[in-house]
Amino acid sequence: MRFENKTAIVTGAGGGIGEAYARALHGEGANVVIAELNEEAGQAVAASLGERALFVATDVGDPASTDAMAAATVDAFGGIDHLVNNAAIFGDMELAGLTNVDYDYLNRFMAVNLMGALHCTRSVMRPMAADGGSGSIVNQSSTAAWMGISGFYGLAKAGLNFLTTSLAHELAHRNIRINAIAPGPTDTAAMNKQVPEAFQDPLVQSLAIKRLGTPDDHVGPVLFLLSDEAKWMTGHILAVDGGQITRI
Repeated sequence: MRFENKTAIVTGAGGGIGEAYARALHGEGANVVIAELNEEAGQAVAASLGERALFVATDVGDPASTDAMAAATVDAFGGIDHLVNNAAIFGDMELAGLTNVDYDYLNRFMAVNLMGALHCTRSVMRPMAADGGSGSIVNQSSTAAWMGISGFYGLAKAGLNFLTTSLAHELAHRNIRINAIAPGPTDTAAMNKQVPEAFQDPLVQSLAIKRLGTPDDHVGPVLFLLSDEAKWMTGHILAVDGGQITRI
């Protein structure tokens, strides 16, 4: 019960890995806000959790929407302690390269997948630090940030890594820590849309641990980074990837 009497916002928690984060936080005692653009999915997750769960319709690409998300959280639970910036365009992501992607689509993609984390962070930082309080944030990155072959998706995640380390210095004086998790290939509906089954076995064989990840594989690391067990960690990017990426 590391998060008893705490309040956590998880963006994009209407399914997949984000839903797993929300359920785990709720299971450890947190009030949980399901900040989700898909109203039907977000409402369903919040309803299944029951007490201490709230759905808030949120478009992380719009700062006015993330401000409203933070305000609704404070109104419901009295404050904000934790934020997981998980929301992203991925499962339905267009397949294109940096040289031919439509600019309007690229701008919207970056507004969500990169700037969304900044929008949410700016919206929650004052409530987190109110009355001498503190907080912790985890950004959802990806091993794509280090692979150099993932086009604008990898570009957004590489930018998110820089955002994480930069904000770690800007937010420290507010007693707010910010880290990131970089999942490797994970068996979710979104990944199965992007990676056809025929390509999944070669992908698995490239990993040190010969299986796809599961949402549960990422839950423990995220809860650790959010918790006081990681109280002297900030600006860190933690790869949880079955050994896909080796950095020395």
